[in-house]
Amino acid sequence: MIWHEMIGEFWGTMVLVVFGCGVCATVLLKDSKGENSGWIVVTTGWFLGVVLGVFVAQSAGSLKADINPAVTFAKFLLDSYTFVGMLQVMCAEFLGAFVGAFIVWCAYIPHFNATKDPLTKLNVFCTTPAIRNYPCNLLCEIIGTFILIIGVGALFGKATLGHPTTGLGPYLVGLLVWGIGISLGGPTGYAINPARDLSPRIMHALLPLKNKASSDWAYAWIPCLGPIIGATFGAFCWRFIF
Repeated sequence: MIWHEMIGEFWGTMVLVVFGCGVCATVLLKDSKGENSGWIVVTTGWFLGVVLGVFVAQSAGSLKADINPAVTFAKFLLDSYTFVGMLQVMCAEFLGAFVGAFIVWCAYIPHFNATKDPLTKLNVFCTTPAIRNYPCNLLCEIIGTFILIIGVGALFGKATLGHPTTGLGPYLVGLLVWGIGISLGGPTGYAINPARDLSPRIMHALLPLKNKASSDWAYAWIPCLGPIIGATFGAFCWRFIF
């Protein structure tokens, strides 16, 4: 069963990153037909990535369809995974995000070559803060992921009065992530998913990009640790309050 979960999480997270980093490439890279189309387009692309990623994960064998290590960690705290099972699923999610980032680069090679600004290229792959303030950036990621966990729990937890149907669930999770992006994404770009940020950041470091700058490892811990802390608080509140 865990192999089915891993395969599903790999494919679902890959699709998430193809849509998500893909829309960042569309909006940011030089001479793209969607260049400068704005934040609403970015958040919409991630919304669609979540919806399709969840559907693909479920179809490929993952009944939980987390496509996010922070969500997987919260479910571990709520006894939905063993410790080993959690690590296996997380590995699949990170690997799927890594492959997804590579696919986006393949699709946009001419536009990466035409783009001169190194930071713009980095922002296709991973998040960077609008204002670099590490404590506030960390807090923003904690809050965003906390809302994500509480929202997912409200949609699918036992206390929910009206459970969404199987087909509607992915759309509702996508809308939740869309709302987080619109409302809380401004300060940091709302990673709220360690795999979404770390794996593409590693891919950025490895790819032969022209005019490539640092992958900003000094910031990389925030979109990894922040979501885990937020998921911990979210799981705690769901277990003891709701």
